[in-house]
Amino acid sequence: MRTCNEDALLCCPQLCLWAVADGMGGYGRGELASALALETLRRLVACGQDLCSAVQGADAAVLAAAETGLGGYGMGASLVAVRFAGADFQLAWAGDSRAYRIGGNSIRQLTRDHTWVQTMVDAGRLTPEEASRHPLRNLVTRCLGLNHDMLAVELVRGRLDRSERLLLCSDGLTRELSDARIQHLCAHTLNLDTLVGALVGAAERMGGSDNISCIALGLAAPPARTKERPRGFLRRLLKSVGK
Repeated sequence: MRTCNEDALLCCPQLCLWAVADGMGGYGRGELASALALETLRRLVACGQDLCSAVQGADAAVLAAAETGLGGYGMGASLVAVRFAGADFQLAWAGDSRAYRIGGNSIRQLTRDHTWVQTMVDAGRLTPEEASRHPLRNLVTRCLGLNHDMLAVELVRGRLDRSERLLLCSDGLTRELSDARIQHLCAHTLNLDTLVGALVGAAERMGGSDNISCIALGLAAPPARTKERPRGFLRRLLKSVGK
């Protein structure tokens, strides 16, 4: 329903790095904040910085752009990023963009929203259902570009099984689709590209009130191994040919 897409995606298999950013600040500013955050993240990781430091560097870049007039006051972005080393991964985030770990019969949110309504849920003052419908559900309490204090980046580590999927997404997806619906689509869609299309399409049909972005990740199948004939058989065959 929006005329400007303030989401941005980073898919960099060379660095084993993927990320989703959701900009805020209005037309132009949110779009700039998300794109700048991900470009800075990619550059700093390529220079050897760890994931947490690179996200903090992206925060500094968004703040600097707002101050110098390239952007503007109130410009910011939520960000969720993952970096793999084989099946092991590190996940970092700030804001309300999410990461899910999804199996054939399970879904687990790995991130915790940095929002006012999530704080109220944690305090027992709102139920998750009430939070999802609250008029202040979009009020973030932590994101890139919010203030000049060192950004407190949350970080988790894990190991992905070959039967699982890791999903990164902006709140445009989770605002429209329940966790159960997301899990169902993941369980019944084998191809990752098809899965992304199915998720975005389902969210659009539910209203599509915000920009919808997601990245679906899974481990590649191991290469097929050619069955070797026993050495004794090979020696007998060569001996027979030589006669």
